[in-house]
Amino acid sequence: MKFEIVGEIRRIEIIASGRQIRILALLRKKWGAGRWRKMKGIALVRILRTGRTREAEIHWYEAHGIGRKDFKIKKLIT
Repeated sequence: MKFEIVGEIRRIEIIASGRQIRILALLRKKWGAGRWRKMKGIALVRILRTGRTREAEIHWYEAHGIGRKDFKIKKLIT
């Protein structure tokens, strides 16, 4: 599902870091070496196909110096 984040991400938590991340090798190959963390948070998103704005739980990976990558919606809240 294609989407864009409209507001800021709230209630940010670390789900996994380092070797706990299942796709760590893929992240390093695609984006480079770094201290990777899998994160989750709540944000207002606009679903591009319908144009509706909904609140959703989103997950992503981030590393210092590389930034936030590979956002995905895990569940729609409202």
